[in-house]
Amino acid sequence: MSYDGVLGPPIPVKMGDTEPVQASLNSSYRPTLFDDQITTDEEDSEDHSPSESLLPKPSPSALVVRFTPEDSYNLVYVLFFLMGIGSLLPWNFFITAKDYWIYKLSNSSSYSKEGEHRSDISDYFESYLSIASTVPSVLCLILNYILVNRLSPKLRVLSSLWVIFLVFVVTTVLVKVDVSNCQTEFFVGTLVSVAVVSGASNIFSGSMFGLSGYFPMRISQALVSGQAMGGTLSSLASIVNLAAVQDVTTSALFYFLTADVFILLCIFSYLLLPKLAYSKHYIGAGPGGITEGGGAANVVPPLQPIIKKAWVLGLSVFYVFFISISVFPAVSSGIQSVNVDSGSPWTTTYFVPITSFFLYNFADFCGRQATMWVQVPGPTSRFLPALVLCRSVMVPLLMFCNFQPRDHLHTVLFARDVYPVVFNCLLGLSNGYLGTLPMIYGPKVVPRELAEATGVVMSFFLTLGLAVGSAFSVLIVHFI
Repeated sequence: MSYDGVLGPPIPVKMGDTEPVQASLNSSYRPTLFDDQITTDEEDSEDHSPSESLLPKPSPSALVVRFTPEDSYNLVYVLFFLMGIGSLLPWNFFITAKDYWIYKLSNSSSYSKEGEHRSDISDYFESYLSIASTVPSVLCLILNYILVNRLSPKLRVLSSLWVIFLVFVVTTVLVKVDVSNCQTEFFVGTLVSVAVVSGASNIFSGSMFGLSGYFPMRISQALVSGQAMGGTLSSLASIVNLAAVQDVTTSALFYFLTADVFILLCIFSYLLLPKLAYSKHYIGAGPGGITEGGGAANVVPPLQPIIKKAWVLGLSVFYVFFISISVFPAVSSGIQSVNVDSGSPWTTTYFVPITSFFLYNFADFCGRQATMWVQVPGPTSRFLPALVLCRSVMVPLLMFCNFQPRDHLHTVLFARDVYPVVFNCLLGLSNGYLGTLPMIYGPKVVPRELAEATGVVMSFFLTLGLAVGSAFSVLIVHFI
């Protein structure tokens, strides 16, 4: 099956003996391998539907030439993958450093692994963290949609990256500062930092999703796979630091310095992107380009045709991430080993970092990578939203594992350590696969002029799912 959209009928252009330029969308949907020489943007078929032209007078610059430069050494793919890592890395580094936040928000001079000095703030810190990150993210994505044709992608991306970097530098410096006498102020300041970083991260990721809409689907897939790798790297860095450094603050210092380096790497990657022939070809075919300011007519893109074409995909993205954030990390990181009283390092130190954070993020990465080879169900299939709804079962499954403390729901149905391992893997794998498919389909079901705006809209649905799921996670933790 081929799922193609075009701006109108093919426009013949005299180019000597070469093939005519096609007024194609940007990429064909084909549930096969992503092989540039077999299924690429430049080999779209024509859709002769008379209602496909949603914007007046498409510019000739929106046309894509049939024969394109190759992505030499997959460098553009790698750059988008790196920027995908950077788009969610700040959030993942904040939520994965659980021991550090417990240490900072408790009696710092007498912190212990068993958590005798944990406070109410530290107990619900992850839920507060989720709310503080997702609510401003929704507002920033609305702002990003309004500015998509008013400010160049370069300005939006680089300004957001520098804001993230500066906040993380401050966070890194505060690691070695004693805040035991001003924990409330530190708590409020941390939530403000999370809000700023999350807002900037969503402007960054929304802009990158918009840009990826001009490329073949393999580039969009690289971006979403990179996001999952950001979570995997942050959880892996946390485990390595726990094993290598016994002191909490020293471990956190190296941990946040790693994030600083990756953010700088993202800035370098974005500056390199427009210099490559492959990216010049696709981005140059889109309105505004990567470095120019403003799109056609410098106006807000029309929302109605985007919603008409992509509302099912948007709601699918919303519900996938709503379910995931409802239980990760607020519930999953509270599931303790049933053998925690044995005092072994596995049950006391490594169980939560590995079973909750690393396995979930690695499974998420595997699910997103799978979409590189398999894209089933298709963008118009009713089976896709049906599978998304089936993920609802993950909420009660994790609730009835050995989550502690349990103030209301005292029954533990899954009282073995293997259960949270399996459930977290299923949660991550389904989140990666079912969350990625609609994200890469969205910009492909609309005309090319709306591809960037549709990428921002799909990011909005994703973040809205995170915001609502974060609020729901607080209710779940209090219910348990």
